[in-house]
Amino acid sequence: MRGSEFAELKAFVAVVERRSFARAAEHLGLSPSALSQTIRQLESRIGSRLLNRTTRSVAPSASGEQLYHRLSPLFREMDMALAEASEAAGQVSGTLRINTLGIGARTIIAPRLARFHQAHPDVVLDIVVDDALADIVSGRFDAGIRVGGQLEKDMVAIRLTPDMNMVAVASPHYLARHGTPRSPADLHQHACINWRLQTEGRHYRWEFNKREQRIEVAVAGPVVTNHADIGIAAALSGLGIAYHFEQDGVGELLAQGRLVQVLADWSITRPGLFLYYPNRQHRPALLSAFIDCLLDRRPFDQP
Repeated sequence: MRGSEFAELKAFVAVVERRSFARAAEHLGLSPSALSQTIRQLESRIGSRLLNRTTRSVAPSASGEQLYHRLSPLFREMDMALAEASEAAGQVSGTLRINTLGIGARTIIAPRLARFHQAHPDVVLDIVVDDALADIVSGRFDAGIRVGGQLEKDMVAIRLTPDMNMVAVASPHYLARHGTPRSPADLHQHACINWRLQTEGRHYRWEFNKREQRIEVAVAGPVVTNHADIGIAAALSGLGIAYHFEQDGVGELLAQGRLVQVLADWSITRPGLFLYYPNRQHRPALLSAFIDCLLDRRPFDQP
C-alpha cells in the first residue's frame, strides 16, 4: 500500500469517528479543504461514495460503514503496537483519547492537566466532554469517565472519587418569593431546572429517597439543559430549583450562601466517578500514567 492510500484510509476513519470534517481535519493537522480532497480521492479510487454529507452532519454510507468496521480494528491494533514499542524503548508518548462526563472534566482532569504535561510532555491528551454515554470502543477512545452503575460489564473500572451527593438547590431570592418545598411532591408547585438525558432525549425524573421510600418526580420549569453550568447558573439567577451533584461546584456555592439546599432529608447518593477501559490483557503505559495522575500518585513534582 502506498503512503497516499494509507493517508486516505486514515482520513476516512477520522471523519467517521468524529462525525465532522472540521474536527477530523483538526485532529489530523489538515485544512478542511485538504481533508475533503483526500476523501474525494479515496471515493474515486474505490468507485463508491463512502460518506453522506449535509450542511450540518456527515455519516458513512452503507459501503462506508462496512469499510469502517473492517478498518477500525486494524488502526486500533496499530495504535497499540506503536504504544507497546514506545514502552519497550522506555518512552511514554503518543495520543491518549478520553471520553468523559462534564463533571469528570471539570473536577478530575482539568486540575491535573499541568502536572500530567510536566511529567509527560510528549503525550497529547485528546479529551472529549460528552454526557451521552458514548461507546468508547467504536469511538476509538482509550478510556472513559462515567458515574458508577452506568458502565458496561466487560469494562475494567477504576474508582476515581467517593460516592457523590445529589442536592436540590435554589437561590435565597427564589425561596423568599416562592417558599421552600417540604416534600418532593411540593416540587409540582415550583419552577424547576430540567435536565435532559442525552442518551434517551427525555427529561430526567428527579429521584429521592427517605427511610427506604423512593420517589421519582417529573418536574417542569423555564429551563431545560444537558449542561450542569447552565442549570447551576439558572438556579443562581433565581429561575427555579436545580438538582445537581454537590461535588460539581455546588458545595462551594452552598458554603458561600449563594445557593440554599432544599429537601436535604430526601437527597440521594450516587456511585462516584470511575475511569473505565476495555478489558484487555495489556494496559498501555500511557493510560497507566494518566490513571496514576488522576489518582494523585505523584512520582513527580507538582508545578
